[in-house]
Parts: sequence; structure tokens; C-alpha cells
Amino acid sequence: MQLKALRYFLTVAATGSFLATARQYRVPASSVSRFIAALEQDVGHQLFYRSTRAVRLTEAGEQFHQQVRDAVDLLDDAVGQLEGRDAELRGLIRINAPESLGRLHIAHIVNTLQAKYPELVVELTLTDTLIDPVQEGVDIIIRVGLLLDSGLIGKVIAPHRNILAASPAYLAAHGTPVVPEDLLQHQCLVYKGQLGIQKWYFRSSPEVPFKAVNVTGPLRSNNAEALLAAAIAGRGVVLFPTWLFNAETLRGGSMVTLLGDWEFSPQSERVYLQLLSPENRLRSRKVREVSAFLTEAIGSPPYWDQADR
Repeated sequence: MQLKALRYFLTVAATGSFLATARQYRVPASSVSRFIAALEQDVGHQLFYRSTRAVRLTEAGEQFHQQVRDAVDLLDDAVGQLEGRDAELRGLIRINAPESLGRLHIAHIVNTLQAKYPELVVELTLTDTLIDPVQEGVDIIIRVGLLLDSGLIGKVIAPHRNILAASPAYLAAHGTPVVPEDLLQHQCLVYKGQLGIQKWYFRSSPEVPFKAVNVTGPLRSNNAEALLAAAIAGRGVVLFPTWLFNAETLRGGSMVTLLGDWEFSPQSERVYLQLLSPENRLRSRKVREVSAFLTEAIGSPPYWDQADR
């Protein structure tokens, strides 16, 4: 059983493509296919379902994948320690992030990461569903949520900030709210996800608990960007994280921040932007250094909350 075959196996599993794997390692696709076939013969099981549309792991392949990934990571770490900390990061790393945050910000950071480490294969999954990283085989989770004892290890990057905003056209037609309770008289565009219709919470200072304001309006959606587009078009008021707003949207006057003296949240407790990993994954130098890269790239406060943005 050759190490090269195991590396090809991991990359095919990550990309779902023999051709993409061949490009990654700069070898013919036939070579990748030949090594995978030899590996399947060695282990005595079919590892991939192959079709003209996709390549995916079999049940045996899924079981084999987790063990192989850990073994190759340990080997890479051992080699890296011999070569020193300046050795090139290589191999597969899996990152999970919320969908909109991932699309608007994390994907760009991953591009920068791979420009620095061209031998690194990144599998970036974007989902708003909370996953079990151990079961899903994820190395790093970027999570927005409460501080929970989840058994994961990591750090809080920063408190998660939200903005209440509306377009100048909407405010001209409907007036500007002066206190949070005024929102009950406004058209609020509300996110509706797996947990139902989102409530809005507010408080005057960190020393007091959040209070709910049960807003309503003409549009609900499970897509935050669709609601923001409607707000820019003058349809109503939105409450969203600061990272969802393009800097030019606020600077250029397309949207106006409201009730800036109040703290708003979609939950009754303060939530945080966190970067987490299963404890066993942090033994990997690759996971530790990619985590440090992501943390530095996001910044604290995050770059989208910095005054010179």
C-alpha cells in the first residue's frame, strides 16, 4: 500500500473527481485511477462509486477515509517536525462555515490561504445547520452562536455585532424609529430559518438583559441576502450581522443605520464569532497553522467591523 495512493484517495474523496486530483498532483488522470484501483485491491473493498456525473465514497470508503486521513496527517506532522516549522503545509483540510458568511468572507480568505500554501487541499462546506465535526470529519468550524460547552476546542474571535438598518426611501415614507418599540409600527423584513421566524432582541447596555420586540412585515425569507436586497429597494427594516453589509452600502447611503445607541441581536443572549476544532484535530500542525491563519485574516475585531473598512 503506497503513501501516494492514500494521498490520491483523500484528494478524490475531497474533490469528487479523478481529474481534479490529477491536476492537483500534476499527473495523468489514468495514473490516479490506476493507484486507486490498486488501493481497492489491497484493502479488498470498493472505495468509490463511479459514474459519469460524480465520484463518491462507498460505505467502506467512508470508514476507511477517517482512519487514513488521521494516519496521513500524523505522518505529515512527523515529517514537518523533522523539516521544521517552515515546511510547506500540504494535504487535505476541511473547513465548515455559515453559508452567507462563508460565501462573502471565508471563501476569499481560503483563496489567500491556498495562494500561500499551494500544496494544501481545502474542502470548504457552507451550511447554516450545526454539524458534528467529529462525525462529519471536519477539522475547523467557524461558528456564530452562544458560548457552549460543546467539547470543541478553539477561541472566540469577537462578539457578533448586528445592525438595524433601512433605506433612505423607506424612512422618508414611513418615518425613523426613535426607540426599539417603534419597530412594531414598521415593516420589518424577517429571517425565517429552520428554527422558525426570527425574533429581534434589544437592550440599552450590556448590564441589562435583552428584551424581545415581536416585529412583523411583508416579507420573510430563509435567505438573508434576499431580505437585504429588499431593504435596499425600500421595502422595510432589517436586522443583520455587520459582515452582511457591504461597506459601500452604508458609506454610499443606500442603507441608514438605525437606533445606534441600542444593542440588537436575533437571540436573547449575546452570540460570538468562534473558531473551533475537535480536540484530536488540534494535534495536527496543519490544523493549528490554518486556524492561526484564519484567525489573523479575520482579525479581532473582525476586519468588517474596523473603522477604516
